[in-house]
Amino acid sequence: MTAIVNNSARQVRLLILDIDGVLTDGGLQFDNRGEEYKTFSSLDGHGIRMMLDCGIEIAVITGRKSAIVDHRMGDLGVRHIHQGCRDKLAAFTKLLQATGLKPDQVAYVGDDLPDLPIMRRVGLAIAVQNAHAFVKQHCDWVTSLPGGSGAVREVTDFILQAQSLLEDKQNGYLK
Repeated sequence: MTAIVNNSARQVRLLILDIDGVLTDGGLQFDNRGEEYKTFSSLDGHGIRMMLDCGIEIAVITGRKSAIVDHRMGDLGVRHIHQGCRDKLAAFTKLLQATGLKPDQVAYVGDDLPDLPIMRRVGLAIAVQNAHAFVKQHCDWVTSLPGGSGAVREVTDFILQAQSLLEDKQNGYLK
């Protein structure tokens, strides 16, 4: 990890996540009635909770709409949920206004071309390991894990470590 990436991670006060391909493996599963299914990593979920416990906000911005996302993010305590966003940049602008944060205080994790407008504006742009090659060329860091398989936990641990918060959070479980 470069010093620039570490320094950017120290500034993060908001982590924005895409859903399909980042918090899931990107596969779309439907039953015969058209009901959608998504699989989320429990490791990613705990990383999100640790970030929130440390006072770092979490948001999701996704192009699709799914009740499953509302349910999962609500269960984790994520308050900033933006679904059905054809224009992710507009949702990003609203988030900055709502939180009062500056773009350099934000990290974004994406995997595909619609994520690039935000990734090019934030302080720390991250692509998951299985992201589109063009997206990987335009980010600050690529995770070693693919989306839906612990990539978000890799990101949350990295940010917490950069802010000297990870060790205390982990040691709290040794009681």
